[in-house]
Amino acid sequence: MLNQGYAYSTIISSKYNGQRLLSHLASLYPHSSAEGWQEKLDAGEVLLDGVVADGSECVALGQSLIWHRPPWVEPDAPRHFETLFEDEYLLAVDKPSGLPTLPGGGFMENTLLRLVQKQCPSANPVHRLGRATTGIVLFAKTAQSASQLFADWNTPKIQKIYRALAQNVAQLDTYEILTPIGLVPHPLIGSVWAADARGKASKSVAQVVSRSGGTTTFEVSLYSGRPHQIRIHLASIGHPLVGDPLYGPTGLPLENLPGLPGDGGYLLHAQYLNFQHPVTGHAIQIEAALPEGLNLCGSSVGLF
Repeated sequence: MLNQGYAYSTIISSKYNGQRLLSHLASLYPHSSAEGWQEKLDAGEVLLDGVVADGSECVALGQSLIWHRPPWVEPDAPRHFETLFEDEYLLAVDKPSGLPTLPGGGFMENTLLRLVQKQCPSANPVHRLGRATTGIVLFAKTAQSASQLFADWNTPKIQKIYRALAQNVAQLDTYEILTPIGLVPHPLIGSVWAADARGKASKSVAQVVSRSGGTTTFEVSLYSGRPHQIRIHLASIGHPLVGDPLYGPTGLPLENLPGLPGDGGYLLHAQYLNFQHPVTGHAIQIEAALPEGLNLCGSSVGLF
């Protein structure tokens, strides 16, 4: 089924002042070639300061550039979620694997954001989970609750605990992981978040839940909020997620990717979220039931 299309809008920055429009589009948005962009221009899909462009224009600082992407058939994705908590200020849901949190990568209507907003138009996510990651996504319904949650999100005031199935058998029971995370170049996808000595400070604590069949199930607590943090951190200590198509045993991206970066195949679940309600002050404890494959198995380690 076709979606409604989408208008991608941007403002020309000083970096691109004087660049020919066709070259600008092809370099800034390489998902289409120059020939592909010329076809879009010829179809009248691109506006420069509200005027249909032909590609020969030179862009100038401050101009508005809009691409009206025609409706397209989106990739399949689950279109269901479970409500875990709701009041007049907050909504927490359990996201299934395969459903993106936000629009992007060809997904627009088949996203958790669109599905939630059909039921609650004022709800906006405070954070996001990767498309393959399951579990708790918290939405704010008011500006007041959103502001406080954004301020507290990467502080000890909000406890975020995940469950992950990783490769190899862990030698220790607990790991404090401080691997910095930054953007690194990649020959196939341009750049990607990964372990990077020059990156931003990051902290996770991974505790072994069980060991079985050459794998380890970890419970991971986040103390920072970097992109793909758990996948990168566990990989950086020699425990990439089982089935991860992007990260190898050092926390760097694989050179020959078996799939696209957003592809699934791994088990990572946002299981617990504990925080003080931003409006009422009450203690909120949310749990999303573990998906199949992440329940305890093999030799266990006591957590309590």
